Amino acid sequence: MTTILIVPGLRNSGPTHWQSWFEEQLTNTRRVEQADWEKTCLSDWAARVGEEIDALTESVWIVAHSFGCLASVTAALTRPERIHGALLVAPADPDRFGEPAALLEEKLHFPSLVVSSSNDPWVKAPVAEYWARQWGSDYRNIGEAGHINVDSGHGPWPDGLRLFEQLRGA
Repeated sequence: MTTILIVPGLRNSGPTHWQSWFEEQLTNTRRVEQADWEKTCLSDWAARVGEEIDALTESVWIVAHSFGCLASVTAALTRPERIHGALLVAPADPDRFGEPAALLEEKLHFPSLVVSSSNDPWVKAPVAEYWARQWGSDYRNIGEAGHINVDSGHGPWPDGLRLFEQLRGA
């Protein structure tokens, strides 16, 4: 059975976040825990994602949000054969966190979908679309959905789950 890695962003995803809801809906999920949920450091966060991938014997699916997208992409670029695919929701803008964007500018070698919104306060839609192009990901703008988190009304997110299931079926 394939493991689904849930990779939250800054401050983790609380019990009412869509990622937590995904964990209840899907079988064989595993949340990547960070040493410090309040401090972003791409190399540290990516190392944790990489450790989780490497600890498993089978390839994984990734469901990431915000800064977790950057950590997941960074980890996945060094072990593409271990990834079935990735749902990358509201990816963080590396410039906003002072992270080196050049390290992320590579095509992913597995199916991926970047989902963003037109009014995300953390990443502008053209930036999210830029990263989708860089990664060779499919791109979906879901309209005015904020940061696609609890604050923007995304606890249970059936549409997101359908997007993930479509990605898995592709």
